[in-house]
Amino acid sequence: MNHPIWQPAGIHGADQAMRIDFHAEQNRYAYAGRRADASWMEAICGWLDPVGRRVADIGCGGGIYTKAWAEMGASAVVGVDFSQVMLEAAKETCRDCPNVTLVRGDALRTGMPGESTDVVFARALIHHLDELDGFFAEAARLLVPGGLAIVQDRTMEDVSLPGSPTHLRGYFFSRFPRLLELEKERRPADSDVQDAMRTAGFQAIHRDVLWETRRVYSGWEELEQDLLKRNGRSILHALSDEELRALVAAMKQEIASDGIIVERDRWTIWIGTKQ
Repeated sequence: MNHPIWQPAGIHGADQAMRIDFHAEQNRYAYAGRRADASWMEAICGWLDPVGRRVADIGCGGGIYTKAWAEMGASAVVGVDFSQVMLEAAKETCRDCPNVTLVRGDALRTGMPGESTDVVFARALIHHLDELDGFFAEAARLLVPGGLAIVQDRTMEDVSLPGSPTHLRGYFFSRFPRLLELEKERRPADSDVQDAMRTAGFQAIHRDVLWETRRVYSGWEELEQDLLKRNGRSILHALSDEELRALVAAMKQEIASDGIIVERDRWTIWIGTKQ
């Protein structure tokens, strides 16, 4: 069935320039295949008690965090994504979670009933959108009064940090500065996010910073394969295969580890309450 809900409303021009195709079969597992780390779960539980909550995970991708909400005790979790390919991966990820439902829908027009959820969660979504106002209006529509919007994304302050053996993302930009210019086009400013939340009627807006352990690798070979596949790293789609191999070779010299590698990313979290 053709319907505008299946199209990515307000997708950011910078993402189009990176040529990432969320509908391509070869990218099915790009946003799956790992678990949400305990550092993320602990942070969520510090902001609210997930037990018994109804959660909408907008832009759920391969379902990593959809599953995490279910495992933390949410009574029902709806994962929404505009890509059927991503949803197929999410279906595999969440196959043991009977309280998870997966829905194909757009971040600005989910198709879900109004006032049907207690928490709207969006991780690594809003930097893909031009329409912050539209997204937060939809989030407010979905939430019951007193419900929470929890948005996790990176600002330029987050992505501009230098690379290190734990903060791997910083190496991308030191090796290829043009990637940082792409980030400037798509990364949300804190003031813009908070303005959009207030416009949508959210109050008691709180901003926090989270260092989340993204993944623990058994060694360099496992990390190398993850990088070369561009798993969960849309920015790397702006590099040719040759450039990516050069980046990985340079990172190997910087990291120089034969043991476990712990990758951590810095995120900004915005939390607002629907009145």
